[in-house]
Amino acid sequence: MYIALIVILLLIFIIIGIYNGLVKAKFKVDNAWSQIDVQLQRRFDLIPNFVETVKAYAKHETDTFEKISALRTSWANASSVSEKASLDKEISTALKTIMAVSENYPELKANQNFSELSEELRNTENKISFSRQFYNDSVTMYNTKLQVFPSNLIAGMFNFEPRELFKTESEDSRKNVKVDFNN
Repeated sequence: MYIALIVILLLIFIIIGIYNGLVKAKFKVDNAWSQIDVQLQRRFDLIPNFVETVKAYAKHETDTFEKISALRTSWANASSVSEKASLDKEISTALKTIMAVSENYPELKANQNFSELSEELRNTENKISFSRQFYNDSVTMYNTKLQVFPSNLIAGMFNFEPRELFKTESEDSRKNVKVDFNN
C-alpha cells in the first residue's frame, strides 16, 4: 500500500516538474520576443532622425524614406512573428540602401550627427541580431520540450502550443544591397 502511494506521489511530482519546466520555457520565449521588440523599437526611434539627416544630402532618395515610414507604421500593426520578420527584413534592406547611398556623399559621412546615428543604428542592428538568435534558441528549446517524451504528454494535456521561429523570408535577404546611380 505504501509503495503504491509513494509511486503515485512520485508521478505527481514528476508531472509538476515537467509542467513547471514547460511554463518556464514558454516564459523564456515570451521574454526573448519582448527583447526583439525592445531593440526594434529602439531602431524605430533612431530611424526618423537618421532619415532626416540623410534627406538633407540625398533628396532623390525620397522613395526609400517614404518606404521606411510606411514600414514603421506596418510594424505597429503586425501581429504575428512571420509578419514582423518580413517587415524587419524590408526595413533592414532599406537601411542598408541608405547606408550605401551615404557612401556617395562625403559631406554627409563627415557630418557628426550622421556619424553618431550611424553608429547607434549599427549597434542596434547587432543587438537585434543577438535578440533574434536568443529568441530562436528559446523557441527551439521550448518546441523540443513539446515534442520529447514524457513532456509531450504533459504539453498535450495542458494545450501548450509550439512557437514560430523568427526567420528570413527569402534568399534575397542574404544578398548585399546593390545601389546603382547610373540609371
